[in-house]
Amino acid sequence: MAQEGRTRKGKFITFEGSEGCGKSTQSRMLYRYLKKKGYDVVFLREPGGVKISEKIRGILLDNRNKTMSSACETLLYMAARAEVVERLIRPSLKAGKIVVCDRFMDSTLVYQGYGLGVNMHYIKAIGEFVSAGIKPDLTILLDLAVKKGLKHRQAAKDRIEQRPLSYHLLVRRGYLSLARREPKRIKTVRVQEHKSLTQGIIRGLVDSLLSIT
Repeated sequence: MAQEGRTRKGKFITFEGSEGCGKSTQSRMLYRYLKKKGYDVVFLREPGGVKISEKIRGILLDNRNKTMSSACETLLYMAARAEVVERLIRPSLKAGKIVVCDRFMDSTLVYQGYGLGVNMHYIKAIGEFVSAGIKPDLTILLDLAVKKGLKHRQAAKDRIEQRPLSYHLLVRRGYLSLARREPKRIKTVRVQEHKSLTQGIIRGLVDSLLSIT
């Protein structure tokens, strides 16, 4: 039976985590779970989700763009976000839908802020502008040892994944720091041996958010 009336206004659920943590898999599993429950759900990834943002994604992850400056990288992520917020996220939330997003603003704070040293004040200020003030109701942070996660990416690494171990350690450290600062929104989930166990923990958090019985 559809859960009509239970979610009168949209809910925004984001997934975060360092490389190889299973974020994309877990976010899609949650999307399918909520669809089966009868919720009106939208799934997207960042950068991406709409045509222009997907084109920007291609530029950002292309290994041929190794000399891209940190400022350019940060602004391209923000540009992709501005488009998907305007075209997809904001309208979906306004229509009362649940939006499940693979990465959002926290990724920029840790990958470009903690990882590359871009000024956090600038990131937050630009982020507030491009996101139209929209913030996640719940952020699932999947935590996994960096070396273990990177092993899952050895086959075909993109421009970001090819960065040194020291960079990825800073990214994980940044995520854990954000989680300590915002414990009500960011829920850290340790990646379990089997993806179904990890998904079970995630569903419990989301069920609580949505008051599913």
